[in-house]
Amino acid sequence: MQQTRVAVVGSANMDLVGTAAALPRPGETVLGSDFVMLPGGKGANQAVAAVRAGASCVFLGAIGSDAFGVTLRARITAAGVDTAHLRVVYGASGVALVMVGGAGENAILVTPGANEAFTGLTEDELAAVREADVLVAQLEVPVETVTAAALAARSAGTRVVLNAAPARPVPAELLAAVDLLVVNETEAHALTGRAADEPTALLDLVPRAVLTLGGHGAWYVERDRPAVHVPAVKVDVVDSTAAGDAFTAALAVAWGEGRELVEAVHWAAAAGAACVRKLGASVALPRRVEIDELFSRPA
Repeated sequence: MQQTRVAVVGSANMDLVGTAAALPRPGETVLGSDFVMLPGGKGANQAVAAVRAGASCVFLGAIGSDAFGVTLRARITAAGVDTAHLRVVYGASGVALVMVGGAGENAILVTPGANEAFTGLTEDELAAVREADVLVAQLEVPVETVTAAALAARSAGTRVVLNAAPARPVPAELLAAVDLLVVNETEAHALTGRAADEPTALLDLVPRAVLTLGGHGAWYVERDRPAVHVPAVKVDVVDSTAAGDAFTAALAVAWGEGRELVEAVHWAAAAGAACVRKLGASVALPRRVEIDELFSRPA
């Protein structure tokens, strides 16, 4: 089987992660139990997750000129991601403040930093997109950048997977270039204005979509085919922070390898489940053997 070539266009953040028995309410201070500082951001997470799932991956994004930026580049490169095109922007890197409660739920505040300056893709960056089998993008960098990458991918026959997160308006030009949309319930509602239990509404925007439902699994919908519900893989939840990133990356890798999309969604569900068993996004992102183990587990 040929190794899938993935290009990821997206964000890189330093994640400052603290855990506590319960998340604080507004105005409340609680004592935490653990703290870790790890590379994150949806783009960097999905790039690392793609490599761990078995792909080769080039990451296109921006880091700051601060100490966080130095650490981010070193960690992402050490994970096996091609960072030759990763830009350095004068100023602060993106930072995510992540609070994790006792049941694995989280609250996240992101300051974009250098990610906001990731604009105007160069010809070398566009070439890296065109040379990939699959482009994976999110919405933590300027949407104009994502659109330019998606149009370049479409022109070269590269499949475009858009994880439309966080929830924000998506221009019609970008949606028209998307082959597969991945959203959660909040993001689906933001795009369609319809209830989250109507996944087929996404087909008014794109030809194929996956609606993730956390512990309730996911829906795969495609035009002119019945909707398919894929159940979640049951595991003990420690931290759900990067589960969606593991899911999206695994889905792109499996599709790039030639799997049918329903099977690819099942494999992605196993990746998401493997991720939530550990604390910290970049630590928790699962390797292929972990995904395969949960994928093959009897229902």
